[in-house]
Amino acid sequence: MIKLKKAILIIHGLAGGTYDEEILANYLQLNNKFDVYSFTLPGHDVKIRQKATCEAWIKESEKQLEFLINNGYKNIYVIGHSMGGVIACHLASKYKEVKRLVLAAPAFSHIASAEEGGLLNATLKCPNLIKSYSSNEFFTRIRKLPITALPEFMKLIKKYQDTPDDINIPVLLLQGDMDQLVPFSSSEKVFDKFPSKKKVFVRVKGYYHDLFKGKKVQLLCREVEKFLESWKVLIKVERKEI
Repeated sequence: MIKLKKAILIIHGLAGGTYDEEILANYLQLNNKFDVYSFTLPGHDVKIRQKATCEAWIKESEKQLEFLINNGYKNIYVIGHSMGGVIACHLASKYKEVKRLVLAAPAFSHIASAEEGGLLNATLKCPNLIKSYSSNEFFTRIRKLPITALPEFMKLIKKYQDTPDDINIPVLLLQGDMDQLVPFSSSEKVFDKFPSKKKVFVRVKGYYHDLFKGKKVQLLCREVEKFLESWKVLIKVERKEI
């Protein structure tokens, strides 16, 4: 059975969960034009003991996308936040059913990769990293992950860092200009790597890493919706600020 609606698959980031993109998912589902799916990456659910490895994250993400394909979706849009953006690029490069790609602060470069001691040490040196969260929430996110998660995250970045070179579908990239986890300059470089001439880079002024929360969330949701539902084919590279 061929689905008439388009499917959206949302992939969260390291130490995150489906709750991080919940507002966006609900917004996109509400207009009844998309079937929206999300899932929790292995190692991120404290109630289920799973390995937090690069291979497990990729395998589960491919499984979720293939579930949509096997259920008749021929047009799938993938949204990835942070580490989820790296995984989303892999899916877009591998599966022809992925027709559009939305990346929110894709973590092809990450502050923890340059910090001895990893994410926690980087956080202590940059207290503004937790501006989007309460301190309790931030450290709870870190503590829930297995100790092997960060090395596997770095492995993921290294293994898939060149996937943007192979993606020639429409791409929307959102990046906060005050993000201290994923450098703004990293996303600019990633954006330039996509060979697609149908791509949009959105600089989100005054925003940190957690893009789908805060005072501009509705504006960002509309930006994503406009990009995904537009029947008019993008014909140029665009850079803008909101």
